[in-house]
Amino acid sequence: MKLSELYSKEIINVDTGENLGIFGDCDLVIEEKTGEIISFISGNSSHFGFFKEPKRKEILWKNIKKIGSDMIIIENE
Repeated sequence: MKLSELYSKEIINVDTGENLGIFGDCDLVIEEKTGEIISFISGNSSHFGFFKEPKRKEILWKNIKKIGSDMIIIENE
């Protein structure tokens, strides 16, 4: 699977049911020497929360349990 195919997928926490945002809005943390993706940082910002800080959560790549056709399912450590 290409990284570009992940951009429009929603990130869902299977433990809480929380929607953590869209993968395309995330920042990737990459190991410089190997090019391996270590984690990604979701930034769940609401269009209605003008005065609120967006929730930022770092999610380890190994916590991805399933990548479906329209969402990425993660599990807490």
